[in-house]
Amino acid sequence: MDRDVAAFSNADAWRLAALSTMGKEELHALFTGERAAIWVSAAANAGLPDAQMRLGRMLLSGEGVAQDQVAAFAWFVRAAEQGIAEAHNMLGRCSEGGWGTAQSHVRAAHHYGLAADAGDAWAQYNLGHLYLDGLGVARDFVRAYQLYDAASAQGHARAMNLVARCHEQGWGVARDAAAARAWYRKSAEGGYFRGAYNYATTLATEGCVEGAARWFEKALATAPEPTRSAMAQALAKSPHHRLRQLGLGMRAETGTSEGLL
Repeated sequence: MDRDVAAFSNADAWRLAALSTMGKEELHALFTGERAAIWVSAAANAGLPDAQMRLGRMLLSGEGVAQDQVAAFAWFVRAAEQGIAEAHNMLGRCSEGGWGTAQSHVRAAHHYGLAADAGDAWAQYNLGHLYLDGLGVARDFVRAYQLYDAASAQGHARAMNLVARCHEQGWGVARDAAAARAWYRKSAEGGYFRGAYNYATTLATEGCVEGAARWFEKALATAPEPTRSAMAQALAKSPHHRLRQLGLGMRAETGTSEGLL
């Protein structure tokens, strides 16, 4: 750490030392914009794992620095070597996507597994996908459900949507329409647009059109493109006038025509 601090003024050294006592959320809030790279890099080189994670993410997306996925992967490795579960999750993401390293679902499953065992909700969610699809691991619906359930217990809204899907389809758990509906609602209330859309769909099926419309509106308000346009297109074909008008209105607002979908 002394070698890294030596390049800075005394005031800078005090600031860098203060970073070692800061939590991850504070660190992320402090470091924004192009100047962030200077401080994040200094703190990362000084061995602060939260800064190593932050720098890795910046390099991965090109936020305030030139995008460099290879360098990003290397920083995630350094943070993982310090036992940071989130770093193993990101190594899994990089391995799954081929970001800065050769694509390998087997290696992705390994890193997700390490992070999932440490309680990282995102890793549990990501590893659940691999078990659901049989990528890098033997397909195992029961294990996928268990992982989604574990992430859901930590408030992971996306995982809640998948728990609902498992109940709906009978993947790794008994089919249970009531349980699926309840989990879709939890996902929707957690702010996930797919959960809101799926919950709205169950309400529409049950004939609760106004309730469905409210949740469809929430889904459309937060869904990214092109998903939002696809949702609007599906609603425009609804047998319910209220929902059909909602879909047509969104199509008009976004300038989407049926031929584009």
